[in-house]
Amino acid sequence: MFGGSFDPPHVAHVALASAAVAQLQLDALLVIPTGQAWYKERALSAPEHRLAMSQLAFDGLARVQVDPRELQRAGPSFTIDTLEALQVENPGAQLYLIIGKDQFAALKSWHRWEDLLQIAIICIADRTDPTWAEAGFNPKIRLLRPLVHLQLPLMPLSATDIRRQITAGTATPQGLVRLVPEAVARYIERHRLYISP
Repeated sequence: MFGGSFDPPHVAHVALASAAVAQLQLDALLVIPTGQAWYKERALSAPEHRLAMSQLAFDGLARVQVDPRELQRAGPSFTIDTLEALQVENPGAQLYLIIGKDQFAALKSWHRWEDLLQIAIICIADRTDPTWAEAGFNPKIRLLRPLVHLQLPLMPLSATDIRRQITAGTATPQGLVRLVPEAVARYIERHRLYISP
């Protein structure tokens, strides 16, 4: 499971999905855009836009599919609910949760985070080795399985910065295609996303 707001999905997200499939030898990777994100201070773009952009971004990647279940769920989106549903749907399967180092650092603030550790192997996406001290996380707390570190190229991108550039008018169409997949750039332009009214 690779969840996120994907507002918008960018080329580092796509690189991470490819790396996860290859390095973990996954049978399938579900990209799951979050529904109502309880942890976000800002309002997310409309679910239909984030779903469409995610489908465009990850289209064609082997063993990767976009799963809309959290967008269809009423109320706040919690990762544990999705993992439990996947566990029921795939009995006997080993589940992996792909998260960034910043998400890992905040893991203890997640809803039912200890239960999450019982269900899935945590895979941290970062350019440097994760350390417990940096994350402020106690490794002796119910960690049944070792963490997995995904090797990624240096790609200092963030959806926040991409949205800011578009809002400020500093992201040209040519520049945008270096930040997001070309189909996503066209979708953003066509729907005039992230442009202040």
